Amino acid sequence: MRRMMLPLIFLVAHLGVGQQPDTTPPASDATTAAPLRSDFHIRYVSGANVYVDGGRDAGLVEGTKLVVKQDPTKPADDAANAAIEPGILAKLTVVSVASNSAVCEVNASSRDLVPNDVASLPQTEVEKLVEKNTLGNTRQYPMVVSFSEGDPLDEEVRDALPRPPLPEVNQFRGRIGFDFSRINQLGQDSITSMQYGMVFRADFTRMFGTHWNLNGYWRGELRKGSSSSQATLQDLMNRTYLMSLTYINPDSHWTAGIGRLYLPWASSLETIDGAYLADQFASHTAIGIFAGSTPDPTAWDYNPDRRIGGAFFNLHGGSFDSFHYSSTAGVGVDMLKWVIDRPFAFTENNFSFKRYFSVYESLQVDRPTPNPSTSAVGTGLGQSLLSLRVQVHPRVAVDLTDTYFRDVPTYDPTLVGTGLLDKYLYQGINGGARIQFPLHIAGYFSLGSSSDSSDAKNSLNEMFGGTMSNIWKTGLEADARYSKFNSVFASGTYDTLTISRDMLDDLRLNLQVGRYAYSSSVASNSDSNFANLIVDANLGARLFVESMFTAQRGGTLNYNQWTTTVGCRFNNRAATRRLHDANLP
Repeated sequence: MRRMMLPLIFLVAHLGVGQQPDTTPPASDATTAAPLRSDFHIRYVSGANVYVDGGRDAGLVEGTKLVVKQDPTKPADDAANAAIEPGILAKLTVVSVASNSAVCEVNASSRDLVPNDVASLPQTEVEKLVEKNTLGNTRQYPMVVSFSEGDPLDEEVRDALPRPPLPEVNQFRGRIGFDFSRINQLGQDSITSMQYGMVFRADFTRMFGTHWNLNGYWRGELRKGSSSSQATLQDLMNRTYLMSLTYINPDSHWTAGIGRLYLPWASSLETIDGAYLADQFASHTAIGIFAGSTPDPTAWDYNPDRRIGGAFFNLHGGSFDSFHYSSTAGVGVDMLKWVIDRPFAFTENNFSFKRYFSVYESLQVDRPTPNPSTSAVGTGLGQSLLSLRVQVHPRVAVDLTDTYFRDVPTYDPTLVGTGLLDKYLYQGINGGARIQFPLHIAGYFSLGSSSDSSDAKNSLNEMFGGTMSNIWKTGLEADARYSKFNSVFASGTYDTLTISRDMLDDLRLNLQVGRYAYSSSVASNSDSNFANLIVDANLGARLFVESMFTAQRGGTLNYNQWTTTVGCRFNNRAATRRLHDANLP
């Protein structure tokens, strides 16, 4: 008993001291209530989303609003400083938060956001952080007795507290619908056919608490009413989709993907319909295998019966915020109907410094199997691409490319007029630039000489285009392009005009018209005109309808196609976000 009295006396004495009134003057409201941060820098832009350099540790949560403010040092008539509201260039909403970073959705913007733009908390969000910090900084706590094996009361409280999952865990967004398509083929043998299909768009992250993700877009045919109807332009473009199931676990050195995808470390191999498996056995290295088919009709070596497989090694490092590099080397084999057609070795290298310059290089060395009626082709360079891009001014970027193909590409030439095959049409050395003018106007061009190993002489390639957004403050966006190409396997011109507009948040219009005229040893199409109109509308919180009309005239393609898609949209976080928005002052 005596041995217990002394510790109790010291304990009572300390408690008495701890409960004396605090004579220290209280800190000012500016000190105790100010949030840790109110400004965040945009580090990366991906479509309608941006990544900022602040997260949960800075007080950001899912649903937090951010704004990009006008620069008071710039003139009021500067197009890059135009406001959507007084003093505001763009409005953002935080949709996913990590400890030190966050993903924000761009709700409205007068211009394209770029890295290093500053996103700030508006006054309503600042007041929330002030209230939160004031509550935390003014609470008085009694002295806590610590236990060497943990505090049972504290552990009991922690076990009772709900722990919400990370924002990216079990997030399911996308839409699913059904197509009804009618095709009227014109001419002497007029044929009308019906097609029934399905469309599916998915953005699933950390499914069911795992590290598997499903991302991409698929549009396919379920049933065709007439087997004699030919493939249309829309049918071909529907086969360029990407849809992949990937495994990305920061705590594991293994990563994998399956579906229709690019090999992440070697996109020059084009789209594969298959899978890859890689072991990132060190922080800056990866080694893996891949296998699949080549289903994309825009691929250089497209063939429905082609199979591809191989192995690779990648070395990467740095940061996109400063210097970044990635270098890949590997070997593979192409097969036609499971017969070896072309063993090859490949490299792909990419070096960049911030957004100021980037260098990209890819090549393939192969030995193709010759046709029985042709002489053998030895081992040599099959294709190569070298590209240099430099941002010489915030409004001016220049580029230089050198493209070489030993053989004639086997892409589907029907897609020439869509612009998806430009990288193959412009062989040889080409240089160009993109210039951002005031009033939301941008211009771009490319000029160069086209050359191939079998060309008798070099020929001129040229491409000119321009874009304009928010035309006459109507919200209309337009893109016009003229292109002329000339090489051993195809020559000609094409012109396209694209006009689009987002009306409110639930209606989008897109119109594309064009004409292409070309002659080719691998295609009979020439002097064709086309028009494509898409109307996409959301009906309420769940439903959507999309109507698409395509007309093609000239060459072997003469038809009208009308497609209607009806389906539903889904987002398992939408209800939470609507509830949050409803509670905003």
